[in-house]
Amino acid sequence: MLATLSPSIVEGPEWVFEEKYDGIRAVAGRERGHVKIWSRMLQDLTGGFPHVVAAVEALGDGDLIVDGELVALDEKGVSRFQLLQRRGTAGASPTRYAVFDVLEQDGRSLMARPLIERRVALEMLVGRRTSPLFISRRLVRDGKAAYREAKRLGWEGIIAKDERSPYQPGVRSPFWRKVKVRKESEFVIGGYTSPKGGRQHLGALLVGLYDGPKLRYVGKVGTGFTQDTLAMLASKLEKLRTDESPFDPAPRMRDATWVRPKLVAQLAYAEWTADGKLRQPAFLGLRTDKDPSECTWRDRER
Repeated sequence: MLATLSPSIVEGPEWVFEEKYDGIRAVAGRERGHVKIWSRMLQDLTGGFPHVVAAVEALGDGDLIVDGELVALDEKGVSRFQLLQRRGTAGASPTRYAVFDVLEQDGRSLMARPLIERRVALEMLVGRRTSPLFISRRLVRDGKAAYREAKRLGWEGIIAKDERSPYQPGVRSPFWRKVKVRKESEFVIGGYTSPKGGRQHLGALLVGLYDGPKLRYVGKVGTGFTQDTLAMLASKLEKLRTDESPFDPAPRMRDATWVRPKLVAQLAYAEWTADGKLRQPAFLGLRTDKDPSECTWRDRER
């Protein structure tokens, strides 16, 4: 179940407000004692998160399916996608699993039940566990106050959920509304520029959003990279090189190398300019759990 982007805060007694996490959306299922974790794109993530697998194995008895987000938290307890990208490296923040829904328990589907009942079942299932599992954090029921608190804490945003709603798999539902606090979003990589000075591998990524069938160029990002990130990106992009620009119209650049639009980058940025370009973008990581077709001009986050 996916959330609809909302430019404003919804109001009403039926709405509850949860933290919007900056990680990898993941569903975990246990069947006959065997746990599997998979992403929105149905990638099998099980082998990459053995400690989360062990924690899900220890949740009560019987078959179950839970929904949540794989995250890495900074020193203030705020989820940061770039920290999650560094997992496995020396000094990296530990990966945790923020669980916010239970879809099946003891082999019985709960998806038709209202969220208020599913939340109670989730709290009874997970209890007070804090590592690596924890239940998604909730704020006060006043949406504007919740937004102000999320902004104060530095969260990515908030998710408003209608307590009366069922779980709708595969649907971008109006029963879940996301409101961003930090300006971060996903963009399709369509090319890159040559490195300059002491930089190796590449200079900047050229990114865009789909405007109908056309990939619309929205800017280039040249900050936020480490040497390891540059090497990784160069290796992946080399395999996607093409003579034709995927952008329509193509930006005028002498040193551009074009690639097939298969990779999605998560970027932070200050704002959109009047001519539809990103201002002060910075690279945060690659999103293997997002399809390029989901990155659209119509649904861009402003």
